[in-house]
Amino acid sequence: MASPLHVAQIMGPMVGGGLESTILNHYRFLNHSQVQFDFIIQDDSTYIPINEINKYGGRIYTIPSYKHLASYMKELQAVYRKLKPDIVHSNMNSLSVFPLMAAKTAGIPIRIAHSHSTANNREIKRTIIKNTLRPLSRIYPTHLAACGPHAAKWLFGEKAVLQGRVHYINNAIELQKFQFSSQKRLELRHSIGLDEEFVVGQIGRFTSQKNQLFSIDIFRALLQYLPDAKLIFLGDGEILEACKKKVHDYGITRSVLFLGLRQDVSDWYSAFDALLFPSLYEGLGMVAIEAQASGLPVLASDQVPQEAFIIEELISTASLNESPQHWAQLLVDKSRTRNHNRSMFSTAKLAQAGYDIQASATSLQKWYKDISVSQLSEH
Repeated sequence: MASPLHVAQIMGPMVGGGLESTILNHYRFLNHSQVQFDFIIQDDSTYIPINEINKYGGRIYTIPSYKHLASYMKELQAVYRKLKPDIVHSNMNSLSVFPLMAAKTAGIPIRIAHSHSTANNREIKRTIIKNTLRPLSRIYPTHLAACGPHAAKWLFGEKAVLQGRVHYINNAIELQKFQFSSQKRLELRHSIGLDEEFVVGQIGRFTSQKNQLFSIDIFRALLQYLPDAKLIFLGDGEILEACKKKVHDYGITRSVLFLGLRQDVSDWYSAFDALLFPSLYEGLGMVAIEAQASGLPVLASDQVPQEAFIIEELISTASLNESPQHWAQLLVDKSRTRNHNRSMFSTAKLAQAGYDIQASATSLQKWYKDISVSQLSEH
């Protein structure tokens, strides 16, 4: 039997974020006798699903952080020489220039740059670095990929998109796993002492991009209208302590719950009444897709791409320039139209839009095979 195609997935630090979920979701549903992943991760990773990766036959290689660029490149070259992958697939957005440069030097024939995100001028230092690297992002890859047109245009430019040079890999999910369950709703609410209070949830890494500090401002304003409301955060990250301090300083610790990184994230969508999603920027916005699969209303910033909004009746958006009071009023509106029969929302629309993981993984596997065959025929 022919050996599988070996794809080296360049991950940066694994921290339990949405980007990693996307890669792992696809990995679970591949035919591993056809395509196999090796994960190249950084030594500052905090959340590595070792057992699951090993279960599917994958391997993990740890290298220094890209912040120590010389040792990062040296170690990466050594890993490439050892692995001799058929494909290098870099998931580091504008930073992909470094692993793909190393891959080209190592003679790896197929090099994919994958855009998962964008930028926002509020993150001044980070945006300057991204904008410096962006023009270089088209030099080293042989193939371009993105989670959607918005992320593709940002990293590769409009011309590449119009010319059809970008392959789209949807942030697909196990749709059935996220479907609304009244039983899970009751169980999870009772587990934290809640009954029928209006519950706002936010899911994601605690970073300036995800904007949890603004969420706390919005929620404080919401308490003026709905004093029994609760805010639940799922996730971890560098601004977690700053968020906890802000909640304490506002005197609203009894109304806000920090539940950390969870294995049962998909169930919590059933427990929430609204998802708050005030990101500074998103490549797509995977949690919005997950929320819609659960029939959960979403209040998102206007920086979340329109392509993430499939079931329009569930979506409201607001500008980040609007006041917390304005955002809070939109949540009040959602509390008035609370729907306890969310199972009425079919996942068919999401599947039709390409967000079913089985179909997406099959498509990804075919793409890897196609570009590999195409590469062989050229040489």
